[in-house]
Amino acid sequence: MKFIQKFRSPIILVSAICGALIASAIIHLIKGDDDLGYPTNIGPEIARAIDNFIDWLVVNGEWFFDGISDNLKVVLGKLREFLVWVPWPVMVALIFLLGWRLGSLRIGIISALGMILIGLVNLWEPAMVTIAIMTVSVSVAVIFGIPTGILMARSNLIETLLRPVLDAMQTMPSFVYLVPGIMFFGLGNVAAVLATVLYSIPPCIRLTNLGIRQVNPSVVEAGESFGSTRLQLLSKVQLPMAIPTIMAGINQTIMMALAMSTIAAMVGAGGLGIEVLRSMGQLQEGNAFIAGSAIVVMAIIIDRITQSIVISRSE
Repeated sequence: MKFIQKFRSPIILVSAICGALIASAIIHLIKGDDDLGYPTNIGPEIARAIDNFIDWLVVNGEWFFDGISDNLKVVLGKLREFLVWVPWPVMVALIFLLGWRLGSLRIGIISALGMILIGLVNLWEPAMVTIAIMTVSVSVAVIFGIPTGILMARSNLIETLLRPVLDAMQTMPSFVYLVPGIMFFGLGNVAAVLATVLYSIPPCIRLTNLGIRQVNPSVVEAGESFGSTRLQLLSKVQLPMAIPTIMAGINQTIMMALAMSTIAAMVGAGGLGIEVLRSMGQLQEGNAFIAGSAIVVMAIIIDRITQSIVISRSE
């Protein structure tokens, strides 16, 4: 600690930088610019090993990936057909009631007006397709994210192991998530769902872990003193008290899933994302702006409704 405090001194910091620059100049004079590269490149070997592993996984796990793909296609198809089948006045009324009862009358009116605006620009069916993809993606992310967050909260070792993985997932460029979807499931909505799940699941895991760890230890000790098992403590004490934080994580997962909709359109996903992508490809700036605005409107509606749930649970 004393060493760190000394290193924070401006004089020492400036001296270290000057010393590094002088050493760099001397090395360049002695070695020359052409001899300063790394002596070896192990990138091709690593890439080849990853390619071989993925090829083996695709060949030997074909039955597994085909099963997931077939079932997800059925679920997505049925959900899309149902959402398109519901008349738009009924859907607008349902969204108004949802916003009103979970939030306030103002949120209900804003949500209904937002959906009406989407219909007025002839994007109702793409919006329903986007909702279908998001519903499946967010459901999968929550099903796997919350239990993983619980495991992290219950074990410091698991948290230590998963934290760098989550850091990598949150800093990885979003386009990278399209690669495993294409390799395992080909082009289409299933690949888009996988990419969306991988991109949006970290907040759900992190905030579930955080919410459980922030539960007052005295409350947990009181439950233990009354003879509660670990499962009873989790289900009756920790999870109920962590619900606001967990809901905030789900809210962020939904927002990230919606943000992924345009990128997921590159692998054949339908919905509003493909409308933006198609318009941009044809240099139709007006249509691209309208489709992008529809995504923004949906994001605002979903955010206001889910935030209302968080606020109501924390009061």
